[in-house]
Amino acid sequence: MSILFFCVGATKAGTSWLHRQLSSHAECHFRAIKELHYFNAIDGGTLDRELRKHRNQQQAMLDRFARSGAAPSDEQTLRMLDRGNWIDVLDRGKEDHAAYLGYLQNGAGNARVVGEMTPAYGLLTADRLAGLARLTPDVRFLYLLRDPVDRLWSHIRMIAGRRDESGQVTAVRCARLLDRTLSGEESQIVARSDYAGALDRLAAAIRPARLLIEVFEETVIGPGLDRICDFLGIARIAADPARIHEGQPLAMTDGQRRAAADWLAPQYVAAEAALGRLPASWARGGYR
Repeated sequence: MSILFFCVGATKAGTSWLHRQLSSHAECHFRAIKELHYFNAIDGGTLDRELRKHRNQQQAMLDRFARSGAAPSDEQTLRMLDRGNWIDVLDRGKEDHAAYLGYLQNGAGNARVVGEMTPAYGLLTADRLAGLARLTPDVRFLYLLRDPVDRLWSHIRMIAGRRDESGQVTAVRCARLLDRTLSGEESQIVARSDYAGALDRLAAAIRPARLLIEVFEETVIGPGLDRICDFLGIARIAADPARIHEGQPLAMTDGQRRAAADWLAPQYVAAEAALGRLPASWARGGYR
């Protein structure tokens, strides 16, 4: 069987960009749905919700084509076929490793690498991560790091847009979200900012040779993508530096950046310990 590859985070740290790079790699096979959320849905008791979500998305796409009379593109057809296959897995209503692995492997041919990229898996327990590491004889994990302040602000802007009726990202809403995060009220943003916790769980669950910690900024421009390809044992490819899901631009104030950098100080320490260095581009959120 192929290498089973999990990219388990971090949120807003370039996993969509990496999915695009590796999906086009001749030695990799990824299904059209980037984030399957299978294991966090099992652990959270939300498989039914995931099933409803994908059924609704499938029906919405079919309805759009019916209304417009247009034929789906090849990419859209592939996405609908992949989602239909995934709905069949979810419809089993329980954890089924054979069905899950069969879905990933379907269409892989001789691909060296199959897998998925679900940043939410970075929040799984060490026991669950250890279970994932035993799914096949060769399972490899990647955790992408991004400057903690930049990652946090990107996450806040994304949530701000989702909570605005018109989808706009406003300075007022972002400031409120940042304040609530720093006070611990935005639990999901807080959890996904916790590099230290994720790195501890990964280190406890996965053998060092099967775990790569990489830096997003060095992957888009720098040697990071080469290191990922080497880790997976596949040919190196040239990176396309174009960003994905960059979001609406909004700069932090100096005060916001300083407060975020202070709050995130333990994450810089954890990243430096995991990497053996602190990436020069981070500069602790702009403050030394």
